[in-house]
Amino acid sequence: MKSPVARCASPDSSLPRRRAWLVALAASACSLHAAAQSAPAPAGGRSDILIGRTTALSGGMAPFLAPIHLGQDAAIADLNAQGGIGGRKVRFVTLDDGFEAPRAIANARMLGDKDGVLALFGVAGTSQVLGMLPYLAEAKLPLISVYTGSPAVRTQASPYLFTTRASYADELVKIVRNLVAVQTARIGVAYESNDFGKLLLPLVEKVIAAEGATLAGSASLEPSGKGADEATRKLSEVKPQAVLLIAAGPPVVAFVRANRAQLGVPVYTLSLGAGAAVLQALGEDARGLAVARTGPSPTKPTLQLTRDFQASMKRHGRTADYDHFTGYMDARVLIEGLRAAGPGVTRASLVQAMQGLGTLDLGGYTYQFGPQNRHGSSYVDIAVVGSGGVYRQ
Repeated sequence: MKSPVARCASPDSSLPRRRAWLVALAASACSLHAAAQSAPAPAGGRSDILIGRTTALSGGMAPFLAPIHLGQDAAIADLNAQGGIGGRKVRFVTLDDGFEAPRAIANARMLGDKDGVLALFGVAGTSQVLGMLPYLAEAKLPLISVYTGSPAVRTQASPYLFTTRASYADELVKIVRNLVAVQTARIGVAYESNDFGKLLLPLVEKVIAAEGATLAGSASLEPSGKGADEATRKLSEVKPQAVLLIAAGPPVVAFVRANRAQLGVPVYTLSLGAGAAVLQALGEDARGLAVARTGPSPTKPTLQLTRDFQASMKRHGRTADYDHFTGYMDARVLIEGLRAAGPGVTRASLVQAMQGLGTLDLGGYTYQFGPQNRHGSSYVDIAVVGSGGVYRQ
């Protein structure tokens, strides 16, 4: 069976320093994935357990997802070094979708039908996940861990979808309650003009009203970040005390800078909005940005899970930050599902195993799964970016 090979772009030395860093990060991750895909299958032994991954290895979102991929890879490499699942190694088969929903949906079908993967893992994007749910049902193919907390995904109640992160509703409630608690209840909203932002805007308005806050006004900006200055000017006219930013990747960078230059109020954003690449691109402009976090601090030494993660990052030469921790934790959940299903795992037995995990403790941090509960976590905390891009809680 031939594994698809992703095309990787090379960094251009003529790009500005921060842009070149982002492209280099994506190229590094893409090379890592391509190398993993081209590794030969074991000869004469038991076949690898194949897990499909359609994700952005190119395009504007690639640098922002790259550290998450590397955290996932590290957890799987650690598992394989310890003997895998009953002697079978776990291997990702990764296809590039450029963060485009049609490509992601086509990739899911290719991974399931052509490559025969046991499960899909770590799909990013609301439209991407929604679009592939019918295929999951058709192929009886589980999808474990997604990088969208959209209520639109959860209301589909797919028996093949298992999430590992809090929903956006959980995150929004935490953010708005925090703002109300510090008497910053007049809130402006800036949102991406795509499915992600448009589907969330009514929920944002509902949460603001339910928590006793006031919606000062809203403004949209493009996924590329274009329109951030105009959105900021529009919000400045309604004089918000804070802005809730519903965006991820490039528009976060653009809006935070525009806010700092024109409006100057606190900005709160969702968990996927401010990863390492965003902080690197913003530099000191990131100071004061408040982010909903859907996992514990990667530097919290009291958790065994965190100590395991830090040791893994040291072995693999990676940074022990939130992005890598996100991927690492999600892969650990996948691993526990595979272990519960055993070396003879099938798609059906993996679905049953995930539902049967019950209370899953990864070392001081727990998830809760069951036949009627396929969304394993509702944990949310707020972290604020300090000097040097270091989070403080």
